[in-house]
Amino acid sequence: MSAAAGERPTLLVIVGPTAAGKTAIAEEIARRFSGEIVSADAFAVYRGFDVGTGKPSRERRSEIRYHLVDAAEPGESFSAGRWAAEARRAIDDIVSRGHLPIVCGGSGFYVSALLDGLPPGEAKNPALRKALASWASSRGREAAHRFLEKNDAAAASRIPVRNLRYTLRALEIVLTTGSRVSERMIRGGPRSAPWRVIKIVIEPSRRDLYAKIENRVRGMLDAGWDDEVRQLVGSGLSLEANAFGAIGYREVAGWVSGRAGREETEREIAAATRRLAKRQLTWLARDREAMRLTPEDAVPKILQLLGRHGHTEKSG
Repeated sequence: MSAAAGERPTLLVIVGPTAAGKTAIAEEIARRFSGEIVSADAFAVYRGFDVGTGKPSRERRSEIRYHLVDAAEPGESFSAGRWAAEARRAIDDIVSRGHLPIVCGGSGFYVSALLDGLPPGEAKNPALRKALASWASSRGREAAHRFLEKNDAAAASRIPVRNLRYTLRALEIVLTTGSRVSERMIRGGPRSAPWRVIKIVIEPSRRDLYAKIENRVRGMLDAGWDDEVRQLVGSGLSLEANAFGAIGYREVAGWVSGRAGREETEREIAAATRRLAKRQLTWLARDREAMRLTPEDAVPKILQLLGRHGHTEKSG
């Protein structure tokens, strides 16, 4: 299935808003082209966070090899820089075995870190970081996010309001260096040079996307999301752990502790997921190099693209 000798290996990147159907598309391509999937989900890296992240089951992972799923303990802090470094190693490993690497996920920041690089320089100021954390603890994460919007609207559009750690880190960079995080990215840098990148954005209609979000949230709650959260909390994991920043987990924690009912929890998670999808769509709209496809058209179009680049489907 590989391209002609001497050519740069193909890297297929499939991104899109949450619940757009990216994973099913990536898995279908992987089946046809001996592909392996590198997950670009910021929270599927954590062990034990399965139901609420839509993590592929062990049965599916036994059929199609996944990378960067269950790669970290839930108490760890898994950065975009660490993910990009490990993703590059995984891609090189996949290519070395003659398979097609497929990066798939909704974290635009992680994918950008892989393809474009991270901001240069350390840009660290421990004293400022401590002061920002103290200020945010009294003013709230919403105020911190509004402050970021005023200083770097592009960064704020891709960082969820609930992710205070990322918000404060972006503010630390802006206030330390005087330049925005979004301006410090290395566009077209050498990191993506080893690969011939085919980047696909999956874009369902807004109506279909919101319906899928509603169904997905309901299905996750029916699948035992509450039991998963009970087990995580029972293990001693703090609700302030970075892994609990995943959409819905703190809401489910409120439900299992009796602070909210099932219906209220479902509504809150669906609303939060819609807001995340809007931010993802805003971020992806800036990418003029990607091909935009509907979920229905994605597989046949990607098959055509791979065929043009010298890839052939598996026989049988």
